[in-house]
Amino acid sequence: MGRILMYHNFANSRDADGDAVLVDDARAQLAYLRRHFEVVPLPVLVETSISDSRLKDRVVALTVDDGRHNFYECFYPLLKEFALPATFFVVSSFIGGEDWIWTDKILWLAEQPCRPDALDTDMIDHFFAELNEMRPAVRDCKIADLATLMQVEIPPLPPQKYAPCSWSELREMADSGLVEIGSHTVSHPILSSLGEPEALWQLTESRSQIERNVGRKVDSFCFPNGKLGDYRTIHFRQLQDAGYKRAVAARFGLVNRSSNAFDLPRIGISGRSDLISFCKDVDGAGYYQWKLEAALGARGA
Repeated sequence: MGRILMYHNFANSRDADGDAVLVDDARAQLAYLRRHFEVVPLPVLVETSISDSRLKDRVVALTVDDGRHNFYECFYPLLKEFALPATFFVVSSFIGGEDWIWTDKILWLAEQPCRPDALDTDMIDHFFAELNEMRPAVRDCKIADLATLMQVEIPPLPPQKYAPCSWSELREMADSGLVEIGSHTVSHPILSSLGEPEALWQLTESRSQIERNVGRKVDSFCFPNGKLGDYRTIHFRQLQDAGYKRAVAARFGLVNRSSNAFDLPRIGISGRSDLISFCKDVDGAGYYQWKLEAALGARGA
């Protein structure tokens, strides 16, 4: 079975956000993967693990979401150092400088000293879940109202830790042959909060913008947030209609011949993943533990 790893943020300093993977930790993870696995491009893993039994069991694809500059600054040099491929899913309007990602605005608000209880560490996931169910316009008003309540002004441009890559940086990485650029929509909406025409526009327009600015075909897609309920089965058909060949989610799991190429599970890696837990999840022990706990939970229900 194949493993698709999911990263988001990277940092050089240990003073960084706890969710950001430090460069030293990322280097240790890539060294482990190179010793014990075959790291292949996402298209290769998907096409062979689903349709071809010849793929070896210990294979991994690396994926990174959103399009932040810390990928180019911190992780891309490691990919060159180890000569390993990765897929970088980008929000096209974010790369184009039109706006920064709304989820990062919430995280920025949570960093302010006057934050409300809803943005406390043990509550913020509930707040995100509430926003995920709102249509984008309503959600944006909720975020603006929250900033007004806190008496702060959200910067028009993202702070450095939330800054995007540029189109030229994406072209450089794509031209290296190591980085596939994939779509993460135009503006990072939760697709289930949209009507079908709006969702299709997000899929087609983001693909068009990336292809036009990077100069390469876009075949891979990543669902925003990517949890159960964040997208519907109709979106699998829309992805095919829009010209994509595969899509990844954020639910935990491994890829095998029964996997849906438009609903691929991944293994999340963050700054809270020490090397032991990283090895456990990538080797498959975490997956089988999760399957066992789910089975026991269903039996006890």
